[in-house]
Amino acid sequence: MDQTTTAPAPFSSYLALGDSFTEGMCDDLGPDGHYRGWADRLAAALASEVDGADFRYANLAVRGKLIGQIVDEQLEQAVASGAQLVTLAGGLNDVLRPGCDIAVVQARLGEAVERLLATGATVVLFTSTDPTRRMAGGARLLPAIRQLKAFVEELGAHPRVAVVDLFSAACFDDRRLWAEDRLHLSPEGHRRVAEAVCQALGRPAAFDWRAPLPPAAPPGGWAKLRGDLRWLRIHVLPWLGRRLTGRSSGDGRPPKRPELLPFRAQDLDGEVRL
Repeated sequence: MDQTTTAPAPFSSYLALGDSFTEGMCDDLGPDGHYRGWADRLAAALASEVDGADFRYANLAVRGKLIGQIVDEQLEQAVASGAQLVTLAGGLNDVLRPGCDIAVVQARLGEAVERLLATGATVVLFTSTDPTRRMAGGARLLPAIRQLKAFVEELGAHPRVAVVDLFSAACFDDRRLWAEDRLHLSPEGHRRVAEAVCQALGRPAAFDWRAPLPPAAPPGGWAKLRGDLRWLRIHVLPWLGRRLTGRSSGDGRPPKRPELLPFRAQDLDGEVRL
């Protein structure tokens, strides 16, 4: 019996929606001065499939956005764009805030997915990583994260919805996949998420994105204390200050790629790679 499988058809356009996760916070900087991020890396991989033919990419994600803001400020353009592929990650900023109404988060996310599917697009969604083994206070967030995860998995029953399961990937327990702020991915974390999306879309595996990093010696007691104090001073206190004053890190910030424009794999950093 012939065991060959048909390769998935390439996409000619890709649009990314979301918050800092999709904007690419804390990845290396690209040639345009913006963080690259997993979405840029994914766009480069998809562009390389069409042999220099017209491939278009937009990234509307802006750091700090809540799911309601993502839907209200980004969705209309995504629907009108006619992009063949749309990635949507949102809701975690809501979960981080006390008093989050997870039912409202689910309703807005479901609304967005329904409208995107009506355009004929393929939609990629994400489950959050499990914060309990790497973040102080992560257990407080877990019930809401699990509820949102179950809802995303329900949406994933649609044949044009692909779900990237980050929750079960134990490699993300390793702090080396996270930036100094412990909230955004490191370059290696972004590289792995880009590969995870490629595989969720049926592309052959370039590497095992779930594989653990090589063992590393844990920091000494004093080094850990200094790191924790630096984290509190540089990252936690400013974040709390913004929450208390009703501000966001994304206030007034435009998206880095606001239009669905031609994009080549080489536009990422001069070479084709994830």
